[in-house]
Amino acid sequence: MAKRLMHVTRLFVGLVFLAAGVNGYFFIFGFEPFIETSPEAMALFEFDYLLIVEKSLEILCGLLLLANRFLPLALAVLAPIVANIFLLHLFLDQSMLLLATVLLAAYGYLLYYSRRSFKRLLEKKPSPS
Repeated sequence: MAKRLMHVTRLFVGLVFLAAGVNGYFFIFGFEPFIETSPEAMALFEFDYLLIVEKSLEILCGLLLLANRFLPLALAVLAPIVANIFLLHLFLDQSMLLLATVLLAAYGYLLYYSRRSFKRLLEKKPSPS
């Protein structure tokens, strides 16, 4: 049951980030986004290159999650993005706070499921290889 929940959660998070990344490129190229975007979030990207980098990372990590490849790497890259999404919707734009909370919980579950991959990062002194 836990393995099935992990796969469903991984697919959910992967789809959310893939869709958000592609939707961001619609915004970048001046097309109408197919998913509603937060004006407060878009206002934070004063320089287009920041939005391009973030949306590229979202697409890449979404694809990695969907393909079930390099899961710890994708989770590590997504950590600051998930934190910023949640904090932005908590403090600036509460309209999508429910989705941000569900995303944070799903991300947390994936992080917990992959905790063994991050165990060495939390060592005080690195052990010799």
